[in-house]
Amino acid sequence: MICYHGSDTVVDSPKILAAKRPLDFGGGFYVTSNKEQAKSWAIRVCYRNNTHHVCVNRYDFDLEAAEKALTIIRFDVADERWLDFICKNRSGEDAGLYDIVIGPVADDKVYRVVVEYENGDTDRQTALKKLKTEVLCDQLLFHTEKALPFLKYLDTEVHENE
Repeated sequence: MICYHGSDTVVDSPKILAAKRPLDFGGGFYVTSNKEQAKSWAIRVCYRNNTHHVCVNRYDFDLEAAEKALTIIRFDVADERWLDFICKNRSGEDAGLYDIVIGPVADDKVYRVVVEYENGDTDRQTALKKLKTEVLCDQLLFHTEKALPFLKYLDTEVHENE
């Protein structure tokens, strides 16, 4: 499976990083199978860091081998189970020990729904109904050192941020 990581630098040796802020799946190393999503993330990183190199790092992920050797949790859709999992991670609560987490990414529109739910402004059923209407890109979190050997760096496309 080909995956991408958006950054402002070449990442040929991925590392597990602690989250500086609450993230959907917790700390680690995030990739996506959607190249455009990775490029979008890279542009955000450039703006946040005031840098100019948009780097779309490409990897080969051996999912089949990882499924045999690791603890993986997968969310096929943004459903009740997914919502509970990301709310726990965003609150700093331990959502479980997994080597890899695979599921939908909460883009800006979805993030608003999740925040409304977390704040009590939207009830659970309304939030889930809103989530069902969204078409979401995927994200894969490599959460442990044990998971990283299944991800092989291939190359990086570098673009200048305008």
